[in-house]
Amino acid sequence: MMLEPKLRGKAVAVCGSTENRHGIVLAKSELAKKAGVKTGMVNWEARRACPDLILVPPQYDQYLKYSKLAHDIYYRYSDFVEPFGMDECWLRLNEQDLALGKQIADEIRELTKEELGLTVSVGVSFSKIFAKLGSDMKKPDAVTVISRENYREKVWPLPASDLLYVGRATAAKLESYGIRTIGELAAVEPEMLQSWLGINGLKLSSYANGTDNSRVMPKDFVSLMKSIGHGVTCNADLEDNEEVRKVILELAQDVGHRLRVHELTATGVQLFIRANDLFGKQYQCKLPIQTQLPSELAEAAYQLFREQYRWNNHVRAVCVRATGLVSAKMPEQQSLFIDHERRDRCIRLEDTVEEIRRRFGKRALTYAVLMGNLKIPDDGRELVQMPSPMYQ
Repeated sequence: MMLEPKLRGKAVAVCGSTENRHGIVLAKSELAKKAGVKTGMVNWEARRACPDLILVPPQYDQYLKYSKLAHDIYYRYSDFVEPFGMDECWLRLNEQDLALGKQIADEIRELTKEELGLTVSVGVSFSKIFAKLGSDMKKPDAVTVISRENYREKVWPLPASDLLYVGRATAAKLESYGIRTIGELAAVEPEMLQSWLGINGLKLSSYANGTDNSRVMPKDFVSLMKSIGHGVTCNADLEDNEEVRKVILELAQDVGHRLRVHELTATGVQLFIRANDLFGKQYQCKLPIQTQLPSELAEAAYQLFREQYRWNNHVRAVCVRATGLVSAKMPEQQSLFIDHERRDRCIRLEDTVEEIRRRFGKRALTYAVLMGNLKIPDDGRELVQMPSPMYQ
C-alpha cells in the first residue's frame, strides 16, 4: 500500500503463486482481515471470504530493503537488536523503567512512520516473550505495555495459541487436556507439561508464567548454525519413488553447496515429506561419516523415504536438511568399512563441479537424470531455505 497508494483503503492480500502451488495468503490488510481473510488461506478461500479482495505478489527485494531501513532506526536506541524473522525484532534497553520503554517505543513508531511510511506495533515488557505478545495485541499502529504487575490480567485470559511457539498441533494437544488459555497453561505443573510435550513443555511453562529470562542478543551476534535445508512445493504431485528420488537429488545439490560455503559438514540427514492431503511427516538418520557430498546426502535421504513412506497419497512437497553440523576442519575417526580412496576422488570431483558452477552458473553442470521434468517450479531450483524447526 505504501508503494502503491491506489491500494490504500482497499481489501488487499499478498499471495503466493497459484501456478506454482504456493497460492496462499502471506499477509493481508485490515479490511481484508475484517472480511475474514486469514494468513495461510488458499487464494480461492480468501476470494470467497472477500469477493473484492485484490491479490498482489510478494516483493522480496522490497521486504529486504525496508527491513534493513527499519533496523537502522532501532540501532539508534540500542546495540542489542535481535531479529525475529524479517519484519520483527527484539530491542533491549539499559533502563528498566517500562514507562521510559513506552516513550521510546512511541518514538520508534513515529520515526518509522515518518521516515519509511510504514506502521509498526510495539510490545514493551520485562521479557522477550511478553514483548512479542504485546506487539501482536494492538495493530497496526500502537504500543502495548505488559508489566510484572498486570501480566496476569492482560496475558492469562488470552488463548494459549497466542503464546509464542504454541502452534496448531501444540494448541490442539493442550486443548485435549482441557487447557485453552495462557493462564490455564501457567497453572499446570512444569513436570506434567514436560511429560506431554518434552523439553518444549518446560519452556512453555516459563513463558506462560513470565519467568523466561532469555537475553536479547547484540546486533553483531551470529547464532550457531544447527542445520541447512532446502525444500520445495512441487508444481505437480510426485507419483512414484523415481520422481521423488530426482527431487531429493536436486535439493541435495543446494544443501551440499551451502555446507561448502559455510565450511561445515553434516553428521545426519533429515527428510520432510508433505503429501497431497497436506499432512507432513519427518524422518531422520545419522550418517556413517560426516559429509558435504550431495550424492551422499541424497542417498541417505532417499533411503529414508523408501523405508518409511507408505504411498497412501502422492507427494506434494519435499525438504532435505543436513543436521548435526560440525566444522569441515574438525578431525574425524576414519571408518574401516569405507573406500576412502574412492571417496577422496568423489570429493575432488565435487570440487571441480563447484568451480565450474561458480564460473559459469548453477545450471552449467548437473546430473543427466535431472535434465528432464522434475515437477519443480523454476524458483525451486534456486537457493531457498525452508523455515527452521522450533528452537533451532
